[in-house]
Amino acid sequence: MNNFIFHNPTKLIMGHGMIAKLSTEIPVDKKIMITFGGGSVKKNGVYDQVKEALKAHNTIEFWGIEPNPSIETLRKAIALGKEEKVDFLLAVGGGSVIDGTKLISAGLLYEGDAWDLVLKGNETHTIPLATVLTLPATGSEMNSGAVISRHEAKEKYPFYSNFPVFSILDPEVTFSLPPHQIACGIADTFVHVLEQYLTKANESRVMDRWAEGLLQTLVEIAPKIRENQHDYNLMADFMMTATMALNGFIAMGVSQDWATHMIGHELTALHGLTHGHTLAIVLQGTMSVLRKEKEAKILQMGERVFGITSGTNNKRIDETIRKTEEFFRSLGLTTRLSEEGIGMETIDEIERRFNERGVHFGEDGLVDGKVAKEILLQVL
Repeated sequence: MNNFIFHNPTKLIMGHGMIAKLSTEIPVDKKIMITFGGGSVKKNGVYDQVKEALKAHNTIEFWGIEPNPSIETLRKAIALGKEEKVDFLLAVGGGSVIDGTKLISAGLLYEGDAWDLVLKGNETHTIPLATVLTLPATGSEMNSGAVISRHEAKEKYPFYSNFPVFSILDPEVTFSLPPHQIACGIADTFVHVLEQYLTKANESRVMDRWAEGLLQTLVEIAPKIRENQHDYNLMADFMMTATMALNGFIAMGVSQDWATHMIGHELTALHGLTHGHTLAIVLQGTMSVLRKEKEAKILQMGERVFGITSGTNNKRIDETIRKTEEFFRSLGLTTRLSEEGIGMETIDEIERRFNERGVHFGEDGLVDGKVAKEILLQVL
């Protein structure tokens, strides 16, 4: 096990009716800006619950944080927050709203353009932020990370700030989500786990088993959710798995990858493909191209998650990759670039971008532009 320091200060408030806790969790002397995406929260009752809980508080609202939140939109929110002298933020939505609000929390205290902070990569001088999660997927409700886009240049970069003070998770708010969003959320969660698990062998039995438990849970509940996403316990399990997948717990003392995510971000930036969907496409390519480096963990995953125990190592790896792709397709997601009309022009552009930036992703830093191209060719 590698050395590490772990600290996660986010208070998790889980369960039916817990949105009402906003009334006591946020001090009444705070000027709150509530951030939203589209209008779905007005259709599923979340908006009314939030407003009722905060009826004694001083609030303003900012609407329109889009999927893959853009700096162009977030600049408007920052300007409004500064004008209104906001000193507390409440993000009500999925990962995109929460990610965008993390940048707002830093931008409100920054005198320059908030895109500077994105390019810098991190900023911890922020105002307090809390969340009401409406779509499980990114884990942003219990971590310090975000991903911000710049639409005018078709760019997308990670950004890190502070953890939410608290996050409220009510599984009932997921009942009305579109099935495609649920599918992408499951895929996102699955790959989050693998980015921290499918790396080096024998680093931590504890983290391995914890990660495998999350993977096994997703494989078990995914088909049941496809049949009935109004099952409270199923959606509670999904919500908790998504949160636990990226709140730092399974990362303690182990190597991490994130190459699949970095490639996926480029597909989203260039084509607008939903983030979780890009991961369902790219992952098999990553596993195939880096099969030698990841051999021990792919074999372990195959045995412990999919029950693959017979055949040569190569055949077991092939079967594990096939089972992984089969899992994504069972969610109703495509797993090939060509199925989304994406071809060589995009692959070449991603190679160019990686080479231009001089990046080397993956647990061993092996994924540069050339290797990223090889990965994408595997899933063309």
